[in-house]
Amino acid sequence: NPAHGDNPAHGDNPAHGDPARSDNPPHGDPAHDDTPARAGILAHDVLAALVARNQTLATAESLTGGGIGELLTSVAGASRAYRGGVITYATDLKASLAGVEPAVLERDGPVAPTTAGQMATGAARRCGADWGLAVTGVAGPDAQDGHQAGQVFVGLAQPGAGVLEVHELALTGDRAAIRARTATAALGRLLELLQV
Repeated sequence: NPAHGDNPAHGDNPAHGDPARSDNPPHGDPAHDDTPARAGILAHDVLAALVARNQTLATAESLTGGGIGELLTSVAGASRAYRGGVITYATDLKASLAGVEPAVLERDGPVAPTTAGQMATGAARRCGADWGLAVTGVAGPDAQDGHQAGQVFVGLAQPGAGVLEVHELALTGDRAAIRARTATAALGRLLELLQV
């Protein structure tokens, strides 16, 4: 079934497991572990929580360039909860693909809490998902438009329930580390919301 895109031959992959299973042990605080293994565990747990709630997710990514979507789709059975996403690396695409109001981009710029919030809401609405997760920020090594490397905004939205929150991160490390830490932090916060 091309709508689901998962290869059943990979369904028994013990590295990823079944996201619908609830017998997986809880994991520690993602703020203290940004390894690829930790990010994979978070992606698995987010998908399991979404499946358990019969909900779906869409993403809008800037500085991570699709890295969060890649983490999610690495989990067997991801199509049960992950609808897809947009990569809005260029500022104008945040409006045309993610639904950010042009006036917000003009006033606040691409790296701003309002932008992240509208990206998350837009991702959910445009992809027909219950939840939207968005990230925008500066991966570095150079500053951008007055924002230092490591300044990141994570937007999480559940438009149908009136949920919208934005978190500012001040991350350290090189470009790769900032991008990885962004993905881990975003997935970790979404998991917290899903477990309430």
